[in-house]
Amino acid sequence: MPKQEGQKSKLLTLLRILEQKTDEEHLLNVPQLVELLEQQDILAERKSIYSDIDTLRSLGYDIQLRRGRGGGYWLASRTFELSELKLLVDAVQASKVVSARTSSKLIHKLEALCSDYEGTQLQRQVYVDGRPKSDSHTLLYSIDALHSAINAGRMVRFRYKDGGTRTVSPWQLAWENGCYYLIAYQDEKEPADIRNYRVDRMSAVTVLSDARRGKAEFRQFDLPAYLRKHFNMFGGPEYRVTLRCTADLESAMRDRFGKTPLFVPEEDGAYFHFDVPVCVSPQFYGWVCGFGGKVEVTAPAEVRQGLREIAKKLAEMHQ
Repeated sequence: MPKQEGQKSKLLTLLRILEQKTDEEHLLNVPQLVELLEQQDILAERKSIYSDIDTLRSLGYDIQLRRGRGGGYWLASRTFELSELKLLVDAVQASKVVSARTSSKLIHKLEALCSDYEGTQLQRQVYVDGRPKSDSHTLLYSIDALHSAINAGRMVRFRYKDGGTRTVSPWQLAWENGCYYLIAYQDEKEPADIRNYRVDRMSAVTVLSDARRGKAEFRQFDLPAYLRKHFNMFGGPEYRVTLRCTADLESAMRDRFGKTPLFVPEEDGAYFHFDVPVCVSPQFYGWVCGFGGKVEVTAPAEVRQGLREIAKKLAEMHQ
């Protein structure tokens, strides 16, 4: 091997050793570095290690030296801090739409971004109780295909959970309740409208050559507003709903509906009310009931009637 090529190989191997074998708690001195290089059939003199480390530093690698007993070199700065990697690992493991197999592969790749010693700390178990991991092995490919179609302005075709095939015009991807959703315009069936589809329930996503449709419908589309009025992403007839809540629920209502609604306090200060657009569905009624009587639907009459019917049915079932 020519000397120049051998030097490049030596530098890369030295860098890999520093990346994998060192951190602030685990240092390597020059004799140890020489030994690790020799284990990979690379002969090195001690004095050459100093110049190699200077070269790596000149290339932007933050290699630090701690002097004294037990001292040595370590790679001090990396693309991600350990705390950031832990956060990413927790997000991957907690996601119910990322399969266990895919989670394992992603975490293994994240481990390569820190030292071997720090990598053991990434073997965390953060699962959401009662939420099994998806068994979808094609999720990442589906997301990639949908992004490509959105960027290219093309329609897509896919098989959905019910066994049917959908051909839609994709416009946006959203993350809601731990799941990816495709927000798309569909005009296969009447009425033509904006709908959402869970990406982990898709398969065989194909980008078509046809230009997507629905430009007029999406010109003024507000994704945050769409997410706020769809409870658990279920659709239904849209109403302007007036909610009357106990005063202690102000923070919870802000979390759900954002800063836009005007909260009107009542005279006694014990309640407040506000109006919001809602796509009324059984999931919305369930959300109201979940507050144990602290939330009242005061208008419109159709929604109040729907809530009474749900309550009557539940009462009859639990007599």
